[in-house]
Amino acid sequence: MTPEEIEQRALLLRLCSLMLQYPDAELADAKPVLTATVQALPPSSAAEHLAAFTNWFTGQESEALERHYVEMFDLRRRSSLYLTYYLHGDTRRRGMALLTLAQRFKATGWDTDGGELPDHLPVVLEFAALTGPGAGEAPLRQHRRGLELIHHALTDADSPYRHVLAALLTLLPPATEADLKAVAELAAEGPPNEDVGLDPYGEGAFAPPGTFTPPPPAPPTHAPPLGEGSA
Repeated sequence: MTPEEIEQRALLLRLCSLMLQYPDAELADAKPVLTATVQALPPSSAAEHLAAFTNWFTGQESEALERHYVEMFDLRRRSSLYLTYYLHGDTRRRGMALLTLAQRFKATGWDTDGGELPDHLPVVLEFAALTGPGAGEAPLRQHRRGLELIHHALTDADSPYRHVLAALLTLLPPATEADLKAVAELAAEGPPNEDVGLDPYGEGAFAPPGTFTPPPPAPPTHAPPLGEGSA
């Protein structure tokens, strides 16, 4: 890719990261900037999806946005934004996957500030935007099946957030037949389950089916401001 293509890809990833964060007052105040930035994107499938999302997002009241976000991402296991859950479920392997991901971030000199688990999708997207194609996007490729499941769940719920996931998926390699089969099985059976905690990151992020209690909200992880040159 050319430097311009890499810059444009980073901007798309950063926009996806911002749009998938909790819609607090700061993000609500950024509606005009988000809309203008999306409108200035070169034509692409990803740009069309992001435009569809911003059209909905900018027309909603803050309380309605907050309720919808909590319903989609905190109360529904199949559209949670914690990626390692889809691959490892509530098993010891998930704790190791979280640690490995955190170490990957630190190896590049990037500190997430501890506001969210390292597998939270907005955090992973921010890392990809800052680090670039290749190593930066490796976690997204690794968790592609989880991303597919989130997209399917949001589509089934008719949530406008499906457009953000659709935009992201256009940036990744196409799903294989094996990917689609695995996603169907994951949707039907759920991730692996094991009655253990998630040390060293603590317990409670995911409980057994039927007993899920959302964790206390953490401060949203905000990507760096969109510079004038990025738009």
